[in-house]
Amino acid sequence: MSSDDQEGLSSAAASARGATARRPLIRLCGVAKSYPGKDGPMASLDPLSFDIDEGEFVSVVGPSGCGKTTLLKLVAGLLPVSAGELTLSGSRIDGPQRNVGIVFQSAVLLAWRNVLDNILLQAEMRKLPMAAARERALKLIATAGLEGFEKSYPWQLSGGMQQRVSICRALLHDPSVLLMDEPFGALDAMTREKMNLELQRIWMGSKKTVLLITHSIPEAVFLSDRVLVMSERPGSIAAIYDIDLPRPRPLDVMSSAEFARYTQSIRGHFFTQGSLDH
Repeated sequence: MSSDDQEGLSSAAASARGATARRPLIRLCGVAKSYPGKDGPMASLDPLSFDIDEGEFVSVVGPSGCGKTTLLKLVAGLLPVSAGELTLSGSRIDGPQRNVGIVFQSAVLLAWRNVLDNILLQAEMRKLPMAAARERALKLIATAGLEGFEKSYPWQLSGGMQQRVSICRALLHDPSVLLMDEPFGALDAMTREKMNLELQRIWMGSKKTVLLITHSIPEAVFLSDRVLVMSERPGSIAAIYDIDLPRPRPLDVMSSAEFARYTQSIRGHFFTQGSLDH
């Protein structure tokens, strides 16, 4: 695909996004990360500058080791930035953030706690009013299609159901931002597609701001308003694609010519770099 075609994919969607009058919720200005090394600092992320708007679904794709998870940890406040400024709702991120929820690749559920109690663990740790937390947990369970499994234990659930419990737990304290680090990477292809539909439905209902780390280009295109493409380490932003596909998106959108154009354009960056994650 020519550079003109690639620019066209982004510019048309950018105009549509601008019409929604969203406001930046997360802002990175020259944010870089490095770690001490034997021969001096080792760069993990080159300076990054971009915004994530309130209510936006943004995915990050890139080669293994390019700093995708490091970026997510910076936004969560789990790692300090080495340079630049990173803000959430206009306030500098300096330490773990209360206004974010995190979903990991593994559901990380406690085997001795049932679905409801695993979700309520968030309330216990944050010392939230338990009656209100229980009411919200039951609503989230219904939203995630888990009604009837409140008293089930993790070993009684499929992998996809366990991840839905994990998403409910991350949303219990009503954060403005949901951070997701390869949440469906361990699932089989068919379950992963179903979870993509579930996540889209939950996101459209909650209107949370989502930052998703994924190795799957089709998953990123299917779910996102924008896809950020990262280069090899030290990670930098190689391209940003606005995804102009109508919502809600059915799975058969993946067979459309427009969807193929997006995935081919994004995949082309990795072929150029000589690496591609699967």
